Amino acid sequence: MPAFTLNGAAVAPDLPEDASLLHALRGPLGLSGTRFGCGTEQCGSCMVLLEGAPAYACTLSLATVAGRSVTTVEGLGTPAAPHPLQAAFLAEQAGQCGYCLSGILVSAAALLAANPDPDEAAIRRALDPHLCRCGSHNRIIRAVRRAAAAMHGATA
Repeated sequence: MPAFTLNGAAVAPDLPEDASLLHALRGPLGLSGTRFGCGTEQCGSCMVLLEGAPAYACTLSLATVAGRSVTTVEGLGTPAAPHPLQAAFLAEQAGQCGYCLSGILVSAAALLAANPDPDEAAIRRALDPHLCRCGSHNRIIRAVRRAAAAMHGATA
């Protein structure tokens, strides 16, 4: 039962240490925002933040995250107080099916934490590991730019 910090709270799921973080999140921890896509780090649907950096939950073992901090899309904001990215994605209608968006949101949050004013090329590089088959790419880029502007008080 490896313990770690999840969205600011200490957790210790009752699973073996070789269980995947994704299994723990969607199973005993009850968080459904992080998705299973491919299971091989090829789609980004399972992306979470590990110590603030994007990481694939499908291949991370609980032993790997023991004692560390994990943030999922649920940890970014709440319905009452959404993260600026969540608000911008809604404003730009930057998703269709939404399957990939939790991973995209956490990767975009890591980008904006490291670079508060990224250009389009930086956004594309940060989101390159994510597959979105809905064709929402331009709206996603606009949403990240809108959130960056909102986070430092400019207008998009």
